[in-house]
Amino acid sequence: MDEAPQTTVTLHFRSQSLIKFNVAFNEWQTSFVEETLPCHQIALIVCDMWDAHWSRGAVERVSQMAPRMNATLKIARALGSNIIHAPSETMAYYAGSPARERALSVPAISAPVEIEHKDYALPIDDSDGGSDTGETVPTPIWTCQHPVIQIDQEKDFISDDGLQVLAILKKLDIKRLLIMGVHTNMCILNRSFAIKQMVRWGLPVALVRDLTDSLYNPALPPYVSHDLGTWLMIEYIEKFWCSTITSADFSPV
Repeated sequence: MDEAPQTTVTLHFRSQSLIKFNVAFNEWQTSFVEETLPCHQIALIVCDMWDAHWSRGAVERVSQMAPRMNATLKIARALGSNIIHAPSETMAYYAGSPARERALSVPAISAPVEIEHKDYALPIDDSDGGSDTGETVPTPIWTCQHPVIQIDQEKDFISDDGLQVLAILKKLDIKRLLIMGVHTNMCILNRSFAIKQMVRWGLPVALVRDLTDSLYNPALPPYVSHDLGTWLMIEYIEKFWCSTITSADFSPV
């Protein structure tokens, strides 16, 4: 691959912590930290932005998000950042493609010792599968990544395997992994390449909070709108797992 341009980007991280405030009452305090990094030491991973979904609501929101996500990826790639596409359970579709072969060519590594990290209860009830448009039987009907999200076959990687992704990050000397896609209460947290696993492997990871969604039905607790359910999930991640940024760090208005 061509040598990455020596360009930097300043990331604006937001997180929350529980403190004693105002005569020792418990309060969640939001904090902001800036970090400037060479772009080639940043990787962006696209989580499960599929071409189809069993929930119509999920399909509509992914379709709305995909153009904005692709625009962000295009800017990040041009700056020299690394893009990993992770449409889970669709690797057969990409067999033989340069981006898939690039991922497979990275030497395998052993899993690092995991850091203990408590798994807190979610703030939303997704026990019905999370669809807000009436579907109740989850069925994996996706075949590939959403077609609006472009894959640069000369630069990008395709993998849905956490240890393989970690090997790619180690080889590229990545200092910060940014994850975008769907859904915060499911794949964004729980995939083998996603937030929980990367935190337990000690890799600095952050969620791109304006390029994500939840799979939540407002008919279930806490009985709030879908958008507020997503916001509660973003706050949950900021409190218990990792910080978040917005895509504006790559495409400032």
